[in-house]
Amino acid sequence: MRAAIGGVPEQFMGRFDRLSPVYQGLLLLLVVVCGLSVVTSQFQARKLFVELQRDKDQAQQMDVEWGQLQLEQSTWATPARVEKIAVNKLQMQLPKSGQIKFIQLMPDSGIKPQQ
Repeated sequence: MRAAIGGVPEQFMGRFDRLSPVYQGLLLLLVVVCGLSVVTSQFQARKLFVELQRDKDQAQQMDVEWGQLQLEQSTWATPARVEKIAVNKLQMQLPKSGQIKFIQLMPDSGIKPQQ
């Protein structure tokens, strides 16, 4: 095999030289279009990767916020806090023993107060 021109074996260059200028132009155009499509697809891939990373960061921030909200909810809902608000702000109080009535559910689904 003889020396290569620009990394392309000479036998292929001879075949290329025999093509008409129209075919040479079409092949050149095809190579340029393929190159541009590779560049475009790489750009899209990088753009989507950046978007994916941004979404992952946002999901992580939301997980942190969710944990904080759960902790806050458990703090606000403690029985001691609820009782304190009921007594101080709503002036609620525990009923006296005479104010409590018990009811018993009978087997026949009738409700009968217990004396």
